[in-house]
Amino acid sequence: MITQNLGYPRIGSQRELKKACEQYWAGRDSQKNLLSTARNIRKQNWQTHKDAGIDLIPCNDFSFYDQVLDTCLMTGAIPSRYSPVLAEEKNTNELDLYFAMARGYQKNNLDITAMEMTKWFDTNYHYIVPEFVKDQEFSFFSEKVVHDFYEAKEFLGFTPKPVIIGPVSFLLLGKEKEDGFHRLDLLDRLLPVYEQALEKLAAMGAEYVQFDEPILVMNLSDRERAAIKKVYENFRKKFPQLKTILTTYFECTGDNLKTAAELPVCVLHLDLVRCPSQLDDILKTGFANKNTILSVGVVDGRNIWKNDYEKSLTFIKKAVDALGKDRVIIAPSCSLLHVPYDLDLEKNEAVLSAEVKNWMAFAKQKLHEVSDLRKLADPEFSGDKEALLNKNKKAIESRKNSELVHNKIVKQRVEKLSAADAQRKSRFGQRQLVQQEQFNLPLMPTTTIGSFPQTTDIRKLRASYKKKEISLEDYEAQLKEETKKAIKWQEDVGLDVLVHGEFERNDMVEYFGELLNGYVFTENGWVQSYGSRCVKPPIIYGDVERKAPMTVKWATYAQSLTDKPVKGMLTGPVTMLQWSFVRDDQPRKDTALQLALAIRDEVVDLENAGINIIQIDEPAFREGLPLRRENWENYLNWAVNAFKVASCGVKDETQIHTHMCYSEFNDIITSIADMDADVITIETSRSQMELLEAFTSFKYPNEIGPGVYDIHSPRVPAVEEMTFLLEKALDVLPSKNLWVNPDCGLKTRKWPETEAALKNMVKAAGKLREEIKAPANI
Repeated sequence: MITQNLGYPRIGSQRELKKACEQYWAGRDSQKNLLSTARNIRKQNWQTHKDAGIDLIPCNDFSFYDQVLDTCLMTGAIPSRYSPVLAEEKNTNELDLYFAMARGYQKNNLDITAMEMTKWFDTNYHYIVPEFVKDQEFSFFSEKVVHDFYEAKEFLGFTPKPVIIGPVSFLLLGKEKEDGFHRLDLLDRLLPVYEQALEKLAAMGAEYVQFDEPILVMNLSDRERAAIKKVYENFRKKFPQLKTILTTYFECTGDNLKTAAELPVCVLHLDLVRCPSQLDDILKTGFANKNTILSVGVVDGRNIWKNDYEKSLTFIKKAVDALGKDRVIIAPSCSLLHVPYDLDLEKNEAVLSAEVKNWMAFAKQKLHEVSDLRKLADPEFSGDKEALLNKNKKAIESRKNSELVHNKIVKQRVEKLSAADAQRKSRFGQRQLVQQEQFNLPLMPTTTIGSFPQTTDIRKLRASYKKKEISLEDYEAQLKEETKKAIKWQEDVGLDVLVHGEFERNDMVEYFGELLNGYVFTENGWVQSYGSRCVKPPIIYGDVERKAPMTVKWATYAQSLTDKPVKGMLTGPVTMLQWSFVRDDQPRKDTALQLALAIRDEVVDLENAGINIIQIDEPAFREGLPLRRENWENYLNWAVNAFKVASCGVKDETQIHTHMCYSEFNDIITSIADMDADVITIETSRSQMELLEAFTSFKYPNEIGPGVYDIHSPRVPAVEEMTFLLEKALDVLPSKNLWVNPDCGLKTRKWPETEAALKNMVKAAGKLREEIKAPANI
């Protein structure tokens, strides 16, 4: 039996890549230093695998932004609008083109929008969406996969395993940018590029090559399954010397399992954490009579809890009994990209207690878990198996029996919830009239999504307070000053509904988690969300309960500074769930309801304090949707219910907003309508209002704020660009239901670009109001 890992975090154990990228983008450091930082991270990652005893060590899993964008560069799938960047940057390497595709390009008299970005399956990780046209040409443009293989081989002294996004997943994760074709029509043009890459890798001595085809866990058509079969038959025929590893993860392969089992690949990887039943299912297909090796994904690559060795060993034993030990590889369920680097970096017991820490494993520890399981499953292992098992069993039992985990009062409150707790008093049409009279807002009111730039000074201030270098009084005094400036600035710009700026918040989930029972935190538990954006997900280890009001003080202070309405800003229960590492000892819906009750208490307290516009963000609502359609209904029922429990404890006069970003809404629009938020704001600028189509074809009855500029890019869109997008929205929405806002919160942006963009946004809204010449309060 051998071991493998599918992928590893690439931001650096101290977020070195984030810092180096941002220095480079800001023009404060050279490309040479950025490349050096990346090289050091890769070498550290390979050494960590080597030290853990992993046999098949991945390379090309490192990325400066994301692996799908890497594949766009590898295959030359570069949208034509970036041709001027190619010409402009001809004297440099491809990195500036790469970043332009991810972030947009606005210099040297060029103004080019970034490519669309969306969630990687049901994770909080984002990828850049490939763009395809009917006459798409592909070429082996970037040889990064070859360079990374050479570098890893030189460093390790033996042959690493290149990791590549499979061609069918690459095409299906993209979008057609013109009519008259399906992106799968491009497969025959794409395959020669993959073949060129494989030829070079084979010539350099590659033995195993990992192809990620996570699309196999989705509901596929016969044509899509046939395309996957065609690809791997082609690779087997042309490269018989290469041992192809095909990986699936995040869900059951369902009705695609037979196709996967019959593929002419050397190794098939299945995620047995998300779908344990797959092992029995594949053994029933006749797989045992083939020569294909089975990679069993038994160590959770998506969560931070210690592996239960006894449970994993039952899967491994079943696979070995059916196939023989030479046909079983032990692995994590998916890439370890989705978990933090190293639990050993958590040294402060005041932040993470020794008891709770003992229940966890991060990426480095998970590699050792994989290695331990191989030892325990090997009858020839001469070490002390009993000691290894007992140490693991003791940690598992400690968590199961801990008094920290269970809260009887919280459980009883969830049990007492009724249908009435998830209903507003009146229908939206009646509420809308009451709210229009209450707020007297102009046509197409302008607002932002919530946060304002978290400057270096703000971050230093928060760090100083956490280190106890300044008092609570001094800390809050400076936060009040920042809030006061933000309110004054919004008034001066002419925004209609204001926000307090969230200067006191480190993260939209972590901030609330710190104020709730049942959560615990880390100091270095960073994971990548997109590009250089890293988040430090809190950890839900026990029953969740609100200890005291969390936001009322800051919301009411901001409201005291202005006569304009200020939104209360909260994170919704589904997003709190999705963007945390969640306990796995009870159903997720039960944890969601505990979170919903905590948010409900806060909503009621805000209303009682005079805050009558309250935004409950749910950007992760679509992200939580199961990957297979047969599981959607159950999730949507409990997710909608959780949001409504959180939001429905208020009067008609209180306007409930929600925000969702970077999601495809078409298939779940009925459920979004069932959430019954008075106003929903959504991302639409990168897709040129494409995402609005779902709402308009459905005739979504409530108010909508389609984002008119992309906050994930530093470029500042012109008034004309925003006006154009608003006109597209007005073509399909009644003006009385339209709000004007950015795509998302502005926390990650700089103040100069934020100020310029919001001024242009207000001008665009004003221009259209004049053209419509409607009364001020419709």
